[in-house]
Amino acid sequence: MTSDLLAPLDLAFWNIESDRHPMHLGALGVFGAHSPTAGAHAADLLAARAAAVPGLRLRIRDVWGPLAFGGATREADPDFDPLNHVRLHAPTGDFHAAAGRLMERPLERGRPPWEAHVLPGEDGVSFAVLFKFHHALADGLRALKLAAGVLDPMDMPERPARPAEPPRRALPHVRDLPGMLPGLVRGALSDAGRALDIGASLALSTLRMRPSTALASPPSGTRRTAGVVLDIDDVHRVRKTAGGTVNDVLIAVVAGALRRWLDERGDGSTGVAPRALIPVSRRRPRTAQPPGNRLSGYLIRLPVDEPDPLGRLAAVRTAMVRNKDAGPDRGAGAVALLADHVPALGHRLGGPLVGQAARLWFDILVTSVPLPGVGLRLGGHQLTEVYPLAPLAPGQSLAVAISTYRGRVHYGLVADAAAVPDLDRFAHAVSTEVATLLAACDC
Repeated sequence: MTSDLLAPLDLAFWNIESDRHPMHLGALGVFGAHSPTAGAHAADLLAARAAAVPGLRLRIRDVWGPLAFGGATREADPDFDPLNHVRLHAPTGDFHAAAGRLMERPLERGRPPWEAHVLPGEDGVSFAVLFKFHHALADGLRALKLAAGVLDPMDMPERPARPAEPPRRALPHVRDLPGMLPGLVRGALSDAGRALDIGASLALSTLRMRPSTALASPPSGTRRTAGVVLDIDDVHRVRKTAGGTVNDVLIAVVAGALRRWLDERGDGSTGVAPRALIPVSRRRPRTAQPPGNRLSGYLIRLPVDEPDPLGRLAAVRTAMVRNKDAGPDRGAGAVALLADHVPALGHRLGGPLVGQAARLWFDILVTSVPLPGVGLRLGGHQLTEVYPLAPLAPGQSLAVAISTYRGRVHYGLVADAAAVPDLDRFAHAVSTEVATLLAACDC
């Protein structure tokens, strides 16, 4: 397998990382077990199957050549051993407590940056698997593809033939540089206007949308996770009665849960309207695209200070419509696109500063992760719950990731354990907020 140069946004994720703020995303899957040894069997399967998935062999190595000074490439690890990545743990009675401790540990950067932790349940009738993928290795869609490669094969409907994938983005040869210059100059000029527009929007949003102190915290490097499961039919009932999209309802649930949680812990929700970053994937699954993260985003104020649940939903809907009308390539939420305009060495030198600046840009991440509608299995054991887990940016204490799987919505919550010792109370507030919306719209 040949090496390929990291896309600018991947390089940014690779360099933003620190020991206290690892840049890996995760997913905690809970499986029904046929026997107490099911977890051990699952670990054996994962290790055996990982050897056959090319993407899981890729490590990230720095590049100091003249054409990509300070960059990095993905390349096959000649010493790849799945047993360095798949770990079987002692039985546990709390999957989320174990996942929180594992999420705070950075991935080893000298090896392919992923891990699969198998957690047998003390009850003997369940086990969980925590997948961790560095954001420089995979975005949500690619992480799903890599994880699917080690799960049981799925019977998927046939799709139309896809166009041939373009060649990987490889390091150019020095002799090709003169011929490349005119195109590089034209591309830089054509993109400059968009970069300036996004930069101006970011500057204005930083001035107009001041950071919220409600979700700020000094970094402790610790992690806590929790999960909430909702019935998708309840979400659709609210949507059909009050309007908006499913995503609008799910974001409004976060706003209402934050309000309830802040009031219960005595912090108060008056005047609180934290800025939420809503990532938007620019990747099209059925089209050929180069590997790497292709993300933009929307930036909205969560109406935590709005006392009426339907008023909160209306405010979210209005903000999302405004963002969609502008499109994912413009506005402050599209700041990730600026990574394309930063040279590789700039990412390496400025990565720590960019990570610290995230606190000035948004207060909380609320992201949706797609999952297939078919049932997933490992060793014949049915996946019953799946909680996506997002990384925490420096200075932030809470991130929310959402997936819909087999008629149920799963909220995966990640928090700084020192700043949010009561994450379970926030999880309970998420469940309560859905009931509040159902009552408010009489549906």
